[in-house]
Amino acid sequence: MKIVMLGAPGAGKGTQAKKIAESFGVPHISTGDIFRANIKNNTELGKKAKVYMDKGELVPDELVVDLIMDRFSEPDCSNGYVLDGYPRTIPQAEALDSALKANNDSLDFAVNVDVPDEEIISRMSGRRACLKCGATYHTSFNPPKEEGVCDKCGEALVQREDDKEETVKNRLGVYHEQTEPLEKYYAEAGLLHNVDGTKNMDEVFDSIKIIIG
Repeated sequence: MKIVMLGAPGAGKGTQAKKIAESFGVPHISTGDIFRANIKNNTELGKKAKVYMDKGELVPDELVVDLIMDRFSEPDCSNGYVLDGYPRTIPQAEALDSALKANNDSLDFAVNVDVPDEEIISRMSGRRACLKCGATYHTSFNPPKEEGVCDKCGEALVQREDDKEETVKNRLGVYHEQTEPLEKYYAEAGLLHNVDGTKNMDEVFDSIKIIIG
């Protein structure tokens, strides 16, 4: 069971990736986690990645694929994995496919958590966070008892820069331009499955379970 998760920022694909991993006993793999683990363990690949990251540059696709393939070779991936946050572009998807093919391997599913832009903007721009204790709220779906005040510790709640409407719109623009074409790419490969991400998270997960069996 080798799965790639797709979906716009804020669609909930990370949450679903974790649920799949827990339910089916496979690792949830994000490129950020791979980078951090390799840098922490001072591996050769980690040293190479750190050179780019320290300069604030993107890690080249070839090196990212090397890091991912190295992660796939670990014992916990023997029954599969859920890949979250990669690939983000067609060239990255092609590089991943080529690397898998060289190992006589391939992906099984590309699951796209589909949520309209308007709902994502509403979801993300309504988020509020407590910087002191880490509690999170939503102005519509999970409001604090007192507006603007954390229920747990009484500190003022803030809207993170990433959650401001203009930032969300910009992130969605980048997504539509760079990442959304992956839907067509994986559809043409016969791997794409769309799920309605506007439902509650348990219903979304039920839809995914039907797809991956």
